Amino acid sequence: MPRIARIYGESGYMHVYTRGNGQQIIFEDRSDYIYYLNLLKKYSSETGVTICAFCLMENHVHILVYDPERNITDLMRRLSSAYSGYFNWKYKRTGHLFEGRFNGIPIESEDYLLRVFRYILNNPKSKNICETEKYPWNSYSRYGKAESFVDTSVFQELIGSWDEYTAFIAADYEDCPELEEYTRGDIWAKAVIRDVLRIKSGTELQRYDMQARNDALRLLKSRGLTVKQIARLTGINQSAIESA
Repeated sequence: MPRIARIYGESGYMHVYTRGNGQQIIFEDRSDYIYYLNLLKKYSSETGVTICAFCLMENHVHILVYDPERNITDLMRRLSSAYSGYFNWKYKRTGHLFEGRFNGIPIESEDYLLRVFRYILNNPKSKNICETEKYPWNSYSRYGKAESFVDTSVFQELIGSWDEYTAFIAADYEDCPELEEYTRGDIWAKAVIRDVLRIKSGTELQRYDMQARNDALRLLKSRGLTVKQIARLTGINQSAIESA
């Protein structure tokens, strides 16, 4: 069966998230971050996807894009393939570097767009790594810079000057629990179920025969879903899942 189509919003804005397979480190040193950013610049230009913000963390990446032509899948396919090849060659490893397909959350309101923008830039601060403005691998310092491949023009209209921008990023703000949940919560788990099993809802497993159901349950567990998550999203009781 073909892959389940991604959900795109009407605005064209999307929060893209990808992580290392099994949460492994995907950036070992400074040159790795630079190589990834060079690829991001190259492929965003070739695919016509506008990069509005980014943050590269040790084992995952956040990118805010504007993609009205819906080319994000092409961008992320090229980016992941090229970087994986580079990383595996450099560190003499084999196998998948990234954990399946990238995740993408459509953004449909101005308020949510601003919240995601701030959330992405503040990731190092929220993870107690360093202050946002001191982190070298986010797009914080690229605000309003025409020579950068990062286009912050929409945020310059919404936020204002550099001083207003720095105050906006530094101010106390409402967190984005739905974004944190997405990384390993039910939103993420539902996406795994759709992508891995090629079904629209986990409850469809209830109609499988015993062998097919157990195979599917084991596959979901191997992809990082907890027994409680699987039970909640499929309607299959925990004892049956544990037996499988």
